[in-house]
Amino acid sequence: MSVWNKILHWLGLEGRTHIRVYHGIGGVEQLEIFGHVLDRGPLPTMRYNRFPLFNMIALLRLFIVKPREGAAVQLVWEGRTITAVTESDGFFHLQWVPEKMPDPGDHVVEVVITNVEESPVTRAMGVVIIPHRSQFGCISDIDDTFLISHSAAIFKRLHVLFTRNARTRKPFEGVVNHYQLLSDAVNKMRLPRPFFYVSSSEWNLYAYIREFCRMHGLPEGVFLLSQLKPLHMLLKSGQQHHGTKFTRISRILKHYPHMRFILLGDDTQEDPNIYEAITRHFTSQIIAVYLRHVRNSRYAATQEIAEVISARGIPCCYFKHSREAIAHSKELGLIA
Repeated sequence: MSVWNKILHWLGLEGRTHIRVYHGIGGVEQLEIFGHVLDRGPLPTMRYNRFPLFNMIALLRLFIVKPREGAAVQLVWEGRTITAVTESDGFFHLQWVPEKMPDPGDHVVEVVITNVEESPVTRAMGVVIIPHRSQFGCISDIDDTFLISHSAAIFKRLHVLFTRNARTRKPFEGVVNHYQLLSDAVNKMRLPRPFFYVSSSEWNLYAYIREFCRMHGLPEGVFLLSQLKPLHMLLKSGQQHHGTKFTRISRILKHYPHMRFILLGDDTQEDPNIYEAITRHFTSQIIAVYLRHVRNSRYAATQEIAEVISARGIPCCYFKHSREAIAHSKELGLIA
């Protein structure tokens, strides 16, 4: 390791070309997994601290990234090689149709960078999750749906991001219980119902959000986040890519045409409009919609959207506290 890389390592940064692999998904016919190749990026967080300055530095590290464009990546599945090349932001997307779809569960794969010097950081393990055929799956937003984020107020959002960490942030009261009930995690006779977390938060925050979910016992799931951001765009964190959210949710629904879904979001940004559009295009696949009321200024507009969704025969619960959502789910028979 060079002197420069040792300095970066001391700062909590990996200065060599390395690969990140996120949870992938398996649909009716196709498997896919995705990730990033970076020439510089944050090392995994090993220590957490309540001191605001420590948390500020830890957050800044997540955005000190240098993506590698044109990196060739591959995995081998049952003797067959699947390849892809990274985009300008270092993102890659490997997808393939297996000769025989594997059984539901977690399937481990290894992704390797093939056009850089071989080292331990040029390969990484990933998991392709194939859900079992369940009564339904859940598609949830993150910020201000279960993680208190103040998404509508940029300075409040940044204050929380800078002064707290994944272990000191808080979920809304009762939301973890609701999600655990929806996932049917207590039923040991079968796999939990699948959860997909689709958010405007950037891939920079992937490990951060996963640690928050692990810390609070939220259901394990697949994350579909927004484009990686460099440090100079930190102030715009979570404020863009709402338009692609419809596309990402649509992909999930098309992946699992045999499965119906619950949508969970909030009224701070564009969830009501996006979910209304989803229920219009995929009416038969949506069982129910849950929208958390956070912004008083959006109440009337969101209430109108909730009524439009309900008029399509899809129950829509616009709620202030998770106990209302839990009661609604019990009425529909979605949870025991």
